[in-house]
Amino acid sequence: MNDLMPDSELLLATDQRHLIHPLHFAKDHATAKVFVSGEGAILRTADGREYIDALSSLWNVNIGHGRKELATAAAAQMEKLAYASAYAGFSNEPAIRLAEKIVSLAYDNMAAVYFTTSGSESNESAFKFARYHWKRLGKPNKVKVISRRYGYHGVTLASMSATSLPNYHKMFGPTVAEFLQVAPPYPYRWPGNGDAGIGAADAVEEAILAEGADTIAAVIAEPVMGSGGVIVPPATYFPRLREICDRHNVLLIADEVITGFGRTGEWFGMGHWNTKPDLMSFAKGVTSGYLPLGGVIISKHMHQVLLDAPADEKFMHAATYSGHPVCCAVGLANIDIMEKEGMVERAQVQGDRFRAGLETLATLPNVGEVRGIGMLAAIELVEDKGSKAPAKGLGARVVAEAANRGVILRLRAAADGPPASGDTLCFAPPLPTPEATLDRIVQIVGESIQAVT
Repeated sequence: MNDLMPDSELLLATDQRHLIHPLHFAKDHATAKVFVSGEGAILRTADGREYIDALSSLWNVNIGHGRKELATAAAAQMEKLAYASAYAGFSNEPAIRLAEKIVSLAYDNMAAVYFTTSGSESNESAFKFARYHWKRLGKPNKVKVISRRYGYHGVTLASMSATSLPNYHKMFGPTVAEFLQVAPPYPYRWPGNGDAGIGAADAVEEAILAEGADTIAAVIAEPVMGSGGVIVPPATYFPRLREICDRHNVLLIADEVITGFGRTGEWFGMGHWNTKPDLMSFAKGVTSGYLPLGGVIISKHMHQVLLDAPADEKFMHAATYSGHPVCCAVGLANIDIMEKEGMVERAQVQGDRFRAGLETLATLPNVGEVRGIGMLAAIELVEDKGSKAPAKGLGARVVAEAANRGVILRLRAAADGPPASGDTLCFAPPLPTPEATLDRIVQIVGESIQAVT
C-alpha cells in the first residue's frame, strides 16, 4: 500500500511527467524523495520523513540547511539591485567585494576572480584561461590538459573530457581532443611498494615528456578526489607535482569545487600540502548551495598577462550571469557566517572525530579502507580484505538500506582498473553537524553494511 500523502503523490507524478533530472534514469524517480524543507543536517520530504544529509546534498551545503541570514541577504540585494550586467564597462558592488574577499582567503600568489555559476563552468573557464595565457605568450600549441583517472571535473563538453569516469562519456562521446589522463595518487590501490604520491606525480611528467611540453597547457587536479571516492593523496604528491609543472612550464589548476570553503579543515585544500596552483576553480561551498555561484581565481602572473593584452587579443570569454549581484551577496553572507562561527577550524576537529567513528567499522569483513580529511570521508567496500578484491553492487544495497534508516549518502560505484576499485561510500556532512548526528550516521551506516551482507 502506498503510504505517500496525496500532495506528495501529485508532486511525484508531475515530476515524472515534466522534469528531467541530472543523471536521469526513469526508474530512479519512480519513488523519488521530494524534499520540502531542511534545517542543519536534516532534510524533510513531502511525505513527512526526515533524513540526515550525510553528503551536504552534493558536497555543497557547507553551513547547513535553513540559514535565514542567507535568505535575508538575497532578499535585501534583490530589492536594491537584482541584476545588472558585469560585461566590460559594467560592474556591481557585491561582485567587487566578494572577489576581494575570496582572493584574501586564497593562496598568496592569487590575484583576481572570474565568476561563473557552477563547477563545470568554472573548469571549462579554467581551460580557456590556460589556452588564452599561452597564446598571449606566443605559445599557441600549448593546448593539452592532463587530468587523473577517477578525477571528476564536471559534465560540460571539455570538463567531461577531463573527467575520467567512463559512465559520463558513454552516451556523449567522443570526448574533446587534447585531454589525457594519468594514474591517480591512490595509496590503497597503488601497485607495488612504491610511494603513490611520487609515482603518480612522475606519471604526469611521463605524459608531459611523451606528448611534448610545448603542447601541454595545464594539469588539473582535485586536492582530494571527491566523486572518484574521496581519495586523499600522500603528502609527497602535490609538492612534487608543482615542481614538475614548474620545470616543464605547465600551469597547475586546482579544482577546489568540493574542497574549497572549509570542507577539508582549511579554506582551500591545497593548503594542506603548502602548494600554490596557478589557477583555482571553485563553486559549491562559496554560497553553501543557496544560490548557484562558482569561479576561477588566477595568479598574479596570469592576471598581468591578461591586463597587458592588446585590443585584438582581449579575453573574449563571457557569461550572462558572471558576477551576478544576488549570488555574490549571498556568497559574502555565507563566508561571514563561516568566519564568525569558526566553521573551518571546526571542520578539522569534527572531521577527525567523525573519521574515528567510521574507523570503528573497519573490523567489518567488507570494509577495506576508511579514509578522509576534514569533513570529507569514505569507506571503500571489498569482497575480501586480503586481496582487496573490489565489491561490486554491495554499495548500492548499503546506500538504499541507509536511506531506509534515515541517512542519505553517496556511492562511487566500483570501477575497473587500472587500478580497479571497490564500491565506495562517500560522506561530507555540513560543517556544523552536531556530534550526536555524526555518531548517528556512523551507527546507521554500520547497521546498514551488516544488514545487507
